[in-house]
Amino acid sequence: MENNTQQIKKTKILNYINVFRGLAILLIIMGHTMQFGEAKSLAHIVNCEIICGGTALFIFISGFLFQHLSAKYEFKNYMSKKWTNVIMPYLIVSIPGIILCLLCPVSYKNSFAGLGALIQIPLHITIGRVHNVPTWFIPMIIIFFLFSWLFLKLEKKGILYKLLPVLFLITILVPRGVAEYESTIGLDYLTKYWVYVRYILLNFVHFLALYVFGMYCSANKNIIDKFYDKRFLLWILMIGLSVLDIYAQYKYQYSNFTISKIFLTMLVLAYLKHYDDFILSHKKTNATLDFIAKYSFGLFFVHWYWFYAYNQIFNLPTVAPIINNSYLTTFMVICARFISVAIISLLSLFVAKNILLKFNKDINTRKFFGI
Repeated sequence: MENNTQQIKKTKILNYINVFRGLAILLIIMGHTMQFGEAKSLAHIVNCEIICGGTALFIFISGFLFQHLSAKYEFKNYMSKKWTNVIMPYLIVSIPGIILCLLCPVSYKNSFAGLGALIQIPLHITIGRVHNVPTWFIPMIIIFFLFSWLFLKLEKKGILYKLLPVLFLITILVPRGVAEYESTIGLDYLTKYWVYVRYILLNFVHFLALYVFGMYCSANKNIIDKFYDKRFLLWILMIGLSVLDIYAQYKYQYSNFTISKIFLTMLVLAYLKHYDDFILSHKKTNATLDFIAKYSFGLFFVHWYWFYAYNQIFNLPTVAPIINNSYLTTFMVICARFISVAIISLLSLFVAKNILLKFNKDINTRKFFGI
């Protein structure tokens, strides 16, 4: 009985990680909706350094939760759950994006426009980046799923976490690739496809350190308290590395948002764990954060569609220009876009989930929307 209780405690999702998950998805949505300024301008570089790179937090959480729940790990069962809770909703929520690619190839920036629909569909599904920009994450995270057995084997042998210094060095030396629509113009279709595949593979290598670091923090949860004790040093390192990255991008066109986000991850985690009881004691605040966390994966899937719709309605480009030479006006416009996209995405998911539950109260809605 005591062992069962310990196992339940071990596999229970921690509140501060749950809240972290909600904050991470909001940062990802901000990174897409709140970009402004001319490309390569100082304003745009600073803006991106602050709001972009939220994927690093999501990867960290994935590693943390994987290790936290690993007591019940069995590869076949694990992959079965990932098929149900990750891949199936990805396939279903991909439908609107593929339709948009086929019907609005120019405005939706479909790199594979001109190919037949039956050829395009598997291309879009296997790379994610074109039909629903944020979902390049899914093909990449599937690689992590496939190597899950190896991570645990290396952890058991005491090897995995010793590799972290090397993995962090790789994160610095192998920045995220470039796979924008503009970079594929003029290329043949096979080369275009390789550009996106290479992007996914590079990101797997780039983010591997964050995933393993998440596992490490889960296996050694007391270290999170040490992060809080060293929070002022972490603030200095985060700001210093952000300034260095801004300079490197402005001067040498090198950018690596992930480095500063590593320290942001440590700080957010430290503050959330330290103030966990305080957050729990404020039930309405915690309930709101819990609601966002539970819908986080669904928000990840659908927010790009509402972002696209918002831009079409208000005639805004993905990266907003400086409006009337006013940073204040521009900031208000992008804030309105972020808030609108986040709220509409939440509401649409809430309505869709409840419609499904009305038809069948026992249905697993995670299969459809990831929530």
